[in-house]
Amino acid sequence: MTTQHGDFIWYELMTADPHAAAAFYGDVVGWQSRPFDAGVAGGYHIFSTGDEDAGGLMALPEGGATPAWIGYVAVRDVDAAAAALVADGATLLVPPTDIPNVGRFAVIADPQGAVFTIMRGAMEHDSPAFSPDKAGHTRWNELSTTDPEAAFAFYSRHFGWTKGEAMPMGDLGVYQLLDHGGHTFGALMRAQPQQPAPAWTFYFGVADIDVAAAKTTAGGGRVLHGPAEVPGGEFIIVAEDPQGVAFALVGPRTT
Repeated sequence: MTTQHGDFIWYELMTADPHAAAAFYGDVVGWQSRPFDAGVAGGYHIFSTGDEDAGGLMALPEGGATPAWIGYVAVRDVDAAAAALVADGATLLVPPTDIPNVGRFAVIADPQGAVFTIMRGAMEHDSPAFSPDKAGHTRWNELSTTDPEAAFAFYSRHFGWTKGEAMPMGDLGVYQLLDHGGHTFGALMRAQPQQPAPAWTFYFGVADIDVAAAKTTAGGGRVLHGPAEVPGGEFIIVAEDPQGVAFALVGPRTT
């Protein structure tokens, strides 16, 4: 699948304890981690599965940032995209910045406050980080927001996303699937009252949802929802890691 403007291409965990986080996600998702020189204070590590890279890991930057997973969206021109996003109501959190031999990026908060990164890689190659059907990869991207229609219009204008199937969820509103480049990659929904703020949640593929849920709890995390069956016969959990970072898992129940 060739990377296009508007595709999710990378996922990155900013955490207060990178060593503990590497051990936790290594056990729960099955990732290996290795150091990578990205010129980041405190170091940068790559999560991988087999011979494919799945995401990054770094210590929280100084200045009061909140531990979180953040998704990277591919753009053709970071400076032009950042200017257009800000002109359309977004907030520029980190201005366009070069990472030598990696690419150029900027960090954005959408008009409702959900944070994401835009990036143009230094090399033209496809990213394996997102895969809708592989364990060890991000399989789903989900936005919970205070204004789903406005959020969809914003992302659609800038990234070319389109609406897929709409799934009514009663009092929870509509679960709107998102399509891009001929495939479904995620969904958006109305944020629930207990949610601290609009945010993206990323679903990592696992080989067995019950095993992964047990490892989440044993490793000091919390399962907030699930395992719950989803269309297609697989199961999900929504959880927090030991540092309080939200994440989700999806996979089969094998026993």
